[in-house]
Amino acid sequence: MKIFLTGAAGFIGSHVARALLARGDSVIGFDDFNDFYDPAIKRRNVAELPELRMVEGDLRKQLDVEKALGDGADVVVNLAARAGVRPSLEDPVLYADTNVKGLVHVLEAMRVRGLKKLVHASSSSVYGGQEKVPFSEDDPINHPWSPYAATKRSNELMLSTWKHLYGIESHALRFFTVFGPGQRPDLAISKFIKLIDAGKPLPFFGDGKSGRDYTYIDDIVQGVVASIDRVSGLEIINLGGDEPVTLTEMVQTIEKVMGKKAILDRQPDQPGDVPRTMADVSKAKRLLGYEPKTSFAEGVAKQFEWYRTMTH
Repeated sequence: MKIFLTGAAGFIGSHVARALLARGDSVIGFDDFNDFYDPAIKRRNVAELPELRMVEGDLRKQLDVEKALGDGADVVVNLAARAGVRPSLEDPVLYADTNVKGLVHVLEAMRVRGLKKLVHASSSSVYGGQEKVPFSEDDPINHPWSPYAATKRSNELMLSTWKHLYGIESHALRFFTVFGPGQRPDLAISKFIKLIDAGKPLPFFGDGKSGRDYTYIDDIVQGVVASIDRVSGLEIINLGGDEPVTLTEMVQTIEKVMGKKAILDRQPDQPGDVPRTMADVSKAKRLLGYEPKTSFAEGVAKQFEWYRTMTH
């Protein structure tokens, strides 16, 4: 199968590319190697995948997308985005430009070529501060709490429009806080491991009761690959973990794995942050055969082992 994969140099993208290449797929990767975090990390991810045909370009530029997609692909996988809730409050224009216009560029390039299969990365952040748990794909989503979340919800609506007008079939996969070896350095577990290792205080927002449904990278990859193989119609699908974990429990788990206590720098809740996420994954199980296998504690241990091999 020939796959066009945007965001291929990133955390999730590079893991997906590795899995696809390992089973014999042809993968064209697309990434702009921006400086949201150290581009050297993304360069290293790509360097570890010599079979990946990488094209450097900007999702915000229609011509870049057109050139990279070339004569087409069996399935387009759009993982590229400006990520992060808090940074989106500081530069909402950039987030709209990359995430909303970027997806339209992908959809239009597909339309011109008559391509009909798309897997798109959405986010659990679209659920906002919803109190009903677990979060279901059928829940009304009308109040995203951040520009990032709003761009991801608007993406889902775009997919519906292009399905109606042009017959492009898609799966929008709502990822729930992905972690594991290679996790982005701006995300909590990666950041906390580094700070605890260095004996520095870590930012601890709120009372520690906020919770996240953490999803180990291998489980996410399994869901994405299954979606690539089965994409049809127009579906929104949660890809979550096996257990919600509070901020306090997360820090305690990292402390136990590292054998070292954290120094907490207590701060107020952050604007845009939702109090909890928890996925109903019954639809993913039904449509994709999705079955998360790695517990939070196991995943943190694997991420810490990877960190030690990279830094010591």
